[in-house]
Amino acid sequence: MQPAAKKEAQKIGIAMVLGLILGLLLHYFGKGEYVKFISPIGDAFISLLKMVIIPLVFSSIFMAMYHLGTPESLGRMGVRAVAYYFVTTCIAVLFGIIFVNLINPGVGADLGAAGVQGLSEAMQSKVASSSGGWASLFASIKEVLLGAIPTNPFGSMADGNILQVIVFSILMGMTALFIPKDSEPFVKVVGALEALSNKLTMGVMSLAPYGIFVLMTGVLAKSGFGAIISLSKYMVTVILGLICHGIFLLIVGSIRSKTSPFEILKGVGPAIITAFSTASSAATLPITMMNVEENLGVDKDTAKFVLPLGATVNMDGTALYESVAAIFIAQAYGYDLGLTQQIIIFMTASLAAIGAAAIPGAGLITMSIVLSAVGLPIEGIGLILAVDRILDMFRTAVNVFGDAMGTVVVDSMLRNKE
Repeated sequence: MQPAAKKEAQKIGIAMVLGLILGLLLHYFGKGEYVKFISPIGDAFISLLKMVIIPLVFSSIFMAMYHLGTPESLGRMGVRAVAYYFVTTCIAVLFGIIFVNLINPGVGADLGAAGVQGLSEAMQSKVASSSGGWASLFASIKEVLLGAIPTNPFGSMADGNILQVIVFSILMGMTALFIPKDSEPFVKVVGALEALSNKLTMGVMSLAPYGIFVLMTGVLAKSGFGAIISLSKYMVTVILGLICHGIFLLIVGSIRSKTSPFEILKGVGPAIITAFSTASSAATLPITMMNVEENLGVDKDTAKFVLPLGATVNMDGTALYESVAAIFIAQAYGYDLGLTQQIIIFMTASLAAIGAAAIPGAGLITMSIVLSAVGLPIEGIGLILAVDRILDMFRTAVNVFGDAMGTVVVDSMLRNKE
């Protein structure tokens, strides 16, 4: 890790700890409402991160495609990335199912929860529309595949639809290869946009310690430890699964890149902490890209393609969380899930996570698909609402770490020409 990056990671770590302490103090002294005076700082930080995503993704992927030289190179990279992401997502779900069956966090759990009524009206509507079991799963996957094709690329950029922007960038970059002379002026413009986006990202990152401090303060000032204590067994199950999967990813990344696990963790530390604080892998994307390129030595063209793809379709932490939550809800209601039903949960959690948006709380929507696939009441989501935001932070950190390790693995494969 470069000295400047190491110093930045230390600042972010200190900011997170200080925010946690201040948040708890405000909560237990009954002064949580004071967070509203500083919360605009955290909101502004997230907005700045989101601001740079579209220009960064478009310019980075376009230039990556242009520099790859041939569609065959793109094909090799794409197949490896998608295969890696799908396999690791399945492994994450398996970790979740193993731990929830060993710990049984839902047995004897208190059912005094608000149910889906605890969700906002907009979220209730989305949950209801996703509660059709296998039909909803098929519809969700079809929507992701067909929805990846933009009918209006500029509209996709305005709406922040990253998957459509990725597809458009790939097609434009590949087309530019066939008309190099005519596309040269446009390539120069996009190259300049990429340089500007990278520089802007570095500027936004200088504000990260302040934004993360405020975000952490807000989370703890609101929840304290009350909800954590009441659902501690469930939280421990999810977090243990996430930690084990994170270790698995770390080992794979370390072996493939021939890099020390500690160096990897230091290298992507700022991205992990930012993901934890913002609970958004999309908002963290610019920082993750910078970390893997500068600190882990990943080829820029590989990072520009594999990371945006991962931020869109790779949701290891979300998939694990959904498998644990579904079985926890079944246990809490006294339902005995057999092997067949747990296999269905394995399949639906693995596939539904692909359609989860890279934003806070998206897992609750796809959760309804998993629950309805095995006939569990959607109202069971209410049992986990109290700690969902906190667990969202943990699973997003794993999502982002999985994206980073996927980039490291794919880069090592391409370097070795496997």
